[in-house]
Parts: sequence; C-alpha cells; structure tokens
Amino acid sequence: MTALSLHALGFPEIHVDGRAIKLNLRKGLALLIYLAEAKGAVARDVLATLLWSETPRETGLARLRRLLHRIELAFGEPVFEADRSSVRWSAEIELKLDTHLFENACDRGAFEQACSIYRGDFLAGLALDDCPEFDDWAFFRREALRGRLMHALERLVQDKNAAGEHSAASAHAGRLVELDPLSEVYGRHLIRSLLLAGDRSAAERHHAALTQRLRDELGVAPEAETEALMNPAAAPLAVPTTRYVKGAGVHLAYQTYGSGPLDILLMPGFVSHVERVWEHPASRAFLASLMKLGRLIVFDRRGIGLSDRVGSAPGIDVTAEDIGTVLRAADARRVVLFGASECGPACIKFAVDEPRRVAGLILFGALARGCWSQDYPHALRASQYDAWRQQLVAQWGGPAGIEAFAPSLAGDPQARAWWAGLLRAASSPGGISAVLEAFRDADVRHLLPQIAVPTLVLHRRDDQAVRIAAGRDVANRISGAEFIELDGGDHWFFAGDQQPVLDAIRRFIDALPNDARARR
Repeated sequence: MTALSLHALGFPEIHVDGRAIKLNLRKGLALLIYLAEAKGAVARDVLATLLWSETPRETGLARLRRLLHRIELAFGEPVFEADRSSVRWSAEIELKLDTHLFENACDRGAFEQACSIYRGDFLAGLALDDCPEFDDWAFFRREALRGRLMHALERLVQDKNAAGEHSAASAHAGRLVELDPLSEVYGRHLIRSLLLAGDRSAAERHHAALTQRLRDELGVAPEAETEALMNPAAAPLAVPTTRYVKGAGVHLAYQTYGSGPLDILLMPGFVSHVERVWEHPASRAFLASLMKLGRLIVFDRRGIGLSDRVGSAPGIDVTAEDIGTVLRAADARRVVLFGASECGPACIKFAVDEPRRVAGLILFGALARGCWSQDYPHALRASQYDAWRQQLVAQWGGPAGIEAFAPSLAGDPQARAWWAGLLRAASSPGGISAVLEAFRDADVRHLLPQIAVPTLVLHRRDDQAVRIAAGRDVANRISGAEFIELDGGDHWFFAGDQQPVLDAIRRFIDALPNDARARR
C-alpha cells in the first residue's frame, strides 16, 4: 500500500512514501486536496463545475478526464478509483491530510500538537483566478481552520500561564497577535504573559506597538484594562476564570460570577465569547447589574467562542442539552434563563423539557421561527434571510451587521473594533454561515403553549434585526407571559438605554415565588 501525505496548510505539498512529488498543475493540486477533504467519492459534474465553472458541461468533463490522466502520469501509478459518474482516492492509497490531523488533534484537546501541525493558512499561495467556486470553498475552509487555530492558541495561553510556563504562553500569545494584530484582547494576552515571565521590556515594546496600531488603524486609544497592565500602581487586573465542562464529547466554555439566592443564565444570541463579552463598557455594565440580582452564568455554545469547534451547526435540541450540561457543572439549582435573539428558542426548549429547574424565562428580541411562512409573517422570507446571511458572512472580520444590531453604537469606533474582534474570535465565516442557515429552518411555535414557568418577553419597538411583531407573537402564545415594549432600535440588550431593560428584569425576578428564587 502506498503512503501518501498531503500538506494543505501552507502551499500544497505531496509526499509519497516519504518522497516529495512535484506536481506543476495548480488545478491538479486543487483537485487532490478537494478529493482528500471530501473523504469519499465526488461526482464528476461537481469537480468539473468547481474547476471550470465558465465552460460548457461536456468541455469541463473532458478537461477533468485529461487532468486525472496527467496526475496519474506524474505519480507513476493509479491513485484514483473512477467510474462514469464519480471520482475518489484509490483504496490502495494510505492517505494522510494535515488538515484532518490538525482537526483531530483539536478534537482530542491536544492543542500543542495541533498548533505545530498548522504551518500556514489553508492553501496559502494557491490562487485559481478562473475558479470562483473553488475559491469560495477554499475561503470558507481556510477561515474555519484559522478559527480553530485561534481557539487552540487561546487555550494554550490560558493553560501555560496556569501551569507557570509563562515563556511558552508568550510564544503562543505572540502567534495570536500575528493572526489578529488589531485584537486588543490578544495584545493583552501577550503583554500579560511577558510580564508574568519577567520580561517587562518586551511587554513595554508590545504595549507601545499595540497602542500605535490601534491609533493608526482604528483611531482609538487602548482600553483601561490594557493600560492597567503596564501601571504597577494600578490594582491587579481581575482575569475572568473560564472553566470547561465536557458534554456529549464537546468541551463547553463557561463562567460564573457573583453569588446570591438565584442563578441567571445568559445566552446573548447567534455569536458569543465568554471573555470578550466583558471587554465592551456597555456590555460589562449590563452584566455587572445582573450580578446584583443573582449569580450570573455565561457560556459559549458548541462551535462558538471558546467552546470546542465542531463540524456541524449547533441546533436547538443540542443547545438545550448543552444548557443542562453547563447548569450541572455550575451546580445550579433553579435558574432564570435569559435568551436573547436566536438563543431564545433553545431557552424555550429547555424550559419545556426541564420546568422544575427553571424559575423563570426571559426572552429579549427573540422570535419563534427563523423565516417567513404563510402563517408566520413576522420574519424574513427564506430568500431574504439567505441574502442577509450571505452579506453578513461577506463582511466577516469587520464590524458586520452592527448598524442593524446596535444603531446607537454603530458610529463608535471602539464599539466597532470590539464587535469585529469578537466576531473573529467567536467563529469563522463558514462556521457562522452554517449556524445561521440552521436557525433559518428553526421553529419552536409548537413548544410555546407548553411553557409552564413565569415568562417575560422584552422587545424594543424599532428593533431593526427582529421585528417587534415577532416578540408579540411569542408572548401571545405563552400562557400568562408578560410582554413589555421598550423604546429604541437596538437589538443588543446592553446597547442604548439599559435601565428600562434592567428595571423590567428586576421587577420580574422580585415577583417570582420564594421557592423559585431559592437555589437550595
């Protein structure tokens, strides 16, 4: 059996039985990588369209036949199993692909091994100017792998500093900064690790460089947390403790804050990052206010933020199961669920499945169905939703969607920089596209009449992301639910005027029965 190794992280390389193979065919390299990533047979029509999208079908199929023949001539042996309709790698080839090795290492929690495998971005330097479909596929795959690398590096920085290996943590943090030079969070990771390693001069250099980049590129000054790192007289910066719990084979990142007779679990929407959510002043102020009402629990859904990246979008049922996993890990008893936007349905599902564990349910800017139907006119039609999703994905890396999500903050450079950084750290374009595609088809209307816990539905009147009619519809379908219409157009609960939101939550919690408010 022939052992063949494909390196797709960086410019593609091929090794057969340890011997490098030179293949001067860019489309040939693209074809080999695509077939290896597919892990099975691929239709000839798919391959022809991928590599020759501008040519007639028969011409593309003929070019594919010639390309397969030229590749096997270069190898000097058969490497494909092909029939009239499909192509796959030969069963006689023992194939190893570095992207699969990288992802397997991430799945096992072997983050150091994973980062050593990642030599460069997926297919870096392999450009096929006349293959837009292949380029789109490669782009989404590249961003997904890059997202997993950043997640792995963040875990390593955290683990190495916790183990006292501060120089190693600094090296991994430096790699994070190279990947995202405008991320103030990654900059702080590096500065903090260098200070813990005793290298203050290097920390000062990186602090100065970060300050310069923020000023030149974003027109903003460093945040107070960054400045506090370099000020010996300042109080030590409280670093949030992120914990992990394993549920259904996936590690979920979660945090708990404060104390009190009541637990409040917050789920903010389609994207989250348990550490970066504290970095924006308005978000931090809102969370700090919730902490006065009870112990706060936040977590990242599987595939999002600091939780393990997975190969599929987290559906409502899976997310509801993950809520239970986190609540058990946090030793929560009776909890108030706060589900915002797309996370509302998962909180609804959990409240129906586990009513004895839920003291109350708060839904903010939520909707019961992802897209329009004849009996649900409160959401975008599927075609409109897909156009919005594609636009959001196309803008990923910048402050995508902030004008609709938080119009009151859209003109704030620091808010835009924070949101862009959170998006980059929380997911990849391909990953978030799959999440939003799954939500488009979600429908929990049948669950709403089954909710038997006190429920508060909050919605801003001019919400540009989710129509207020969707919030009214949710409240109307839940027996005894209270609906409060709030002023403003921000979809984010912490944006705009927070006080009416917090006042409504406080009144709701104060009105809960005493037995519901006791954790033990």
